[in-house]
Amino acid sequence: QVQLVESGGGLVQAGESLRLSCAAAGRFLSINVMGWYRQAPGKQRELVATITTGGRANYADSVKGRFTISRDNARNTVYLQMDSLKPEDTAVYYCNAQINPWVGPQVNYWGQGTQVTVSS
Repeated sequence: QVQLVESGGGLVQAGESLRLSCAAAGRFLSINVMGWYRQAPGKQRELVATITTGGRANYADSVKGRFTISRDNARNTVYLQMDSLKPEDTAVYYCNAQINPWVGPQVNYWGQGTQVTVSS
């Protein structure tokens, strides 16, 4: 059984920083793309950033220049460094990973979500 374990959310003031972490635990062959999504109250879940195994990153326009995604392939972990946070960044942040099991096709996994709240 594969699990994505998130940590690092919390309550901060506008302009401050937070760093989210997400580690994939369990038995699997490899991980393809990892990423972060978020869902604010009353809104649909949206992409924040993704990163390939080779380190190529993709960002939502709303976070470009403020957020940085990175990963440690040896630790099966993805990070999201969030700087210059704004109240509109308030949401539940979800980790996502496309994981190749030892047998069968790729499976899309989600973390349990971590709350990020930015006060003005």
